[in-house]
Amino acid sequence: MNAPSHHERLVSACVLTPLGPMLAVASHAGLTLLEFDDRRALPTERRETERQFGSAIEPGTNEHLERTRSELGEYFAGKRHEFTVPLDLRGTAFQRRVWHLLQSIEFGQTRSYVDLARRLGDENATRAVGGANGKNRVAIIVPCHRVIAADRTLGGYGGGLERKQWLLEHEGAIAPAALLFETGSKRA
Repeated sequence: MNAPSHHERLVSACVLTPLGPMLAVASHAGLTLLEFDDRRALPTERRETERQFGSAIEPGTNEHLERTRSELGEYFAGKRHEFTVPLDLRGTAFQRRVWHLLQSIEFGQTRSYVDLARRLGDENATRAVGGANGKNRVAIIVPCHRVIAADRTLGGYGGGLERKQWLLEHEGAIAPAALLFETGSKRA
């Protein structure tokens, strides 16, 4: 893991989206957290972010939060397919490799966990890829929603399967009837 950088200022803001409000947190270097505010893991992710940066998260804004708000607005309006906001991602070297690989999945495309493991050079790393995918703290911009199961079903998503399906439909990666998805299912 990256060593904590002591006393880095972390600022947070609410970003309103068609899928519900999101919490965005940024350091001076870039966006470090973007999650739906009803995500059960959010309190844990906030504490872990504060520990990694050696600083409390405070309400406020900076250029990265403003850019996040603007780019997400364009994304949801169908006018943006790529994000340019700088990211300040903290994690293990393996996690960062997976997150970088997630960012290479193009708008409107999906990949399976096994596809990603193969691209990393180890087909047996599927579970580790899934774990790193689940540790992604920058929803939508680091597009973990574009990862699906090998059988083309949605699989899991920390923001909820309904949101994952909405995002994939928004991006044109799936047709609504193309997946075996039931609103109440809790597949992993």
